[in-house]
Amino acid sequence: MNTKYETLHEMKHYLILWATQLLSGLGSAMTAYALVIWSYTQEGSALKTALLMVCSYTPYVLLSLFAGALSERWNKKRTLLVCDALCALSTLAVLYLLRNGSLRVWHLYMINAFSGLMNTVQQPASELATTALLPKKHYQRVGSLRYFSNSVSSILTPIIATAVLGLWGMDAVIALDLGSFLLAFAVLFFFVPIPEDGEKSPKSEKLLCAVRQGLEWLRENRGILRLILFFACINFVASIYNAAFPALMLSKPEGGQWAMGTVNAVVGLSSLVGSVAASFMKAPKSRVRAIWLCLMLSMSTQNFTLAFGKGLPIWCAGAVLGWIALPYMSANLDALLRLNIPENIQGRVFAARNSLQFFTIPMGYFAGGLLVDRVFEPFMAAQPRGGLLCRLFGGGKGSGAAMLFALLWLAGMGVCLVFRGDKHIREIENKT
Repeated sequence: MNTKYETLHEMKHYLILWATQLLSGLGSAMTAYALVIWSYTQEGSALKTALLMVCSYTPYVLLSLFAGALSERWNKKRTLLVCDALCALSTLAVLYLLRNGSLRVWHLYMINAFSGLMNTVQQPASELATTALLPKKHYQRVGSLRYFSNSVSSILTPIIATAVLGLWGMDAVIALDLGSFLLAFAVLFFFVPIPEDGEKSPKSEKLLCAVRQGLEWLRENRGILRLILFFACINFVASIYNAAFPALMLSKPEGGQWAMGTVNAVVGLSSLVGSVAASFMKAPKSRVRAIWLCLMLSMSTQNFTLAFGKGLPIWCAGAVLGWIALPYMSANLDALLRLNIPENIQGRVFAARNSLQFFTIPMGYFAGGLLVDRVFEPFMAAQPRGGLLCRLFGGGKGSGAAMLFALLWLAGMGVCLVFRGDKHIREIENKT
């Protein structure tokens, strides 16, 4: 019991920050979820809806290298506060356009790009703040707690957003988002001191030199670099999945908004259970092997059930198998990176990691939307009703997305098998 109290005391400020950011993230996720439904309803296009996320991630990928170096020079708390405030202003812009009846999808592209830029600056500052607030022995808990918050958001977002959207409209969803922001902003401002006494990059150091140092560290540590590139491939597959998922759920006869919300809630509940389990599990003998096993389970299950499953129960079963192990994977990945990257250059190395690991996400969203709208849906529409492909993937709209999920099932397992054979990745733990 004393150990638990000691742990809570050591993690107190981080837990306060984490809890309020969880609430604020829930509000933002509700707005994003409602806008995805609004966009697909307005346009009926997987590509145009996927471009929302392309616009969000593109600034992040292009500018992360510089944001990481800058975050080591700037005050971390002030950076988090300013970025949160500017994101809230972009949400207010959505509310203004909506109330005036002038909201268009292209407005959301611009607003998402601005929010993505703020996230680009905020994310490395958040990583540094986490390192500053926590002793090393608690690093593994960070990954599981992050997945816990993502799980809670995944469970509650479709339930609350759908209910509020149906009862009071988009205005109420955005109002809840802004209210959660105000609470998180006030708690961070008044109650969370973030230490600034760690080693910082000198202000006289040229920005490009700091950026180059992060890239050079990764080049010299090939195991970490290969691990990051592996996750870039996983992110490409996962973002195609995310782009195709609304098209499948909202188009299939067995689907609809309720089915989409239910599957998302099951994803969140599975991640929640996995997060709780991960927070109590000891570090494995091989973190690399644990990461591979978790990802292989995920990649070999949910895409398969979405491709060949014919109803909500099978989709939900796939969601459980696909997501329950990912929190444990995330916890070990986070610990592996923090234990291997020197603290004084974590900001610039994490920024380099972000650019290399996440550059495939906007590519995947764009490719997913394009493949659904221009390739697989037209291809399946031309198939005879009683043909083999229609028996496998169904007929009508949504069958093309199902066929795409079958290819993602094979691609995800293939990426995991290639990763398993990489000797540089297996050697990482020998240096820990």
